[in-house]
Amino acid sequence: MKIVTANRLSDGRVIYAGLNNQPVERLEEASTLDEAAAEIVLAEVAGRPDVFVNPYLVEVQDRAPSGRDRLKERIRAAGPTVGHSVAGGVG
Repeated sequence: MKIVTANRLSDGRVIYAGLNNQPVERLEEASTLDEAAAEIVLAEVAGRPDVFVNPYLVEVQDRAPSGRDRLKERIRAAGPTVGHSVAGGVG
């Protein structure tokens, strides 16, 4: 299964294609798709550069990133890892 992920144009945050290809912020809300459906959704959100920046497909298993990029995608899903964006970080 796959999900479609990108960054949001307005603030750079990680987003996913959810129900009806609407942007959602939580991995749990992302639509899980088979290969054919994933390619269609990817093409549709790629046509919305005002929202989805550089969309791409990610393999998931049980709603968790899998495959070779699983660590990168888990870090992206958790949010920023530097500076004031991390709870308790130095601002």
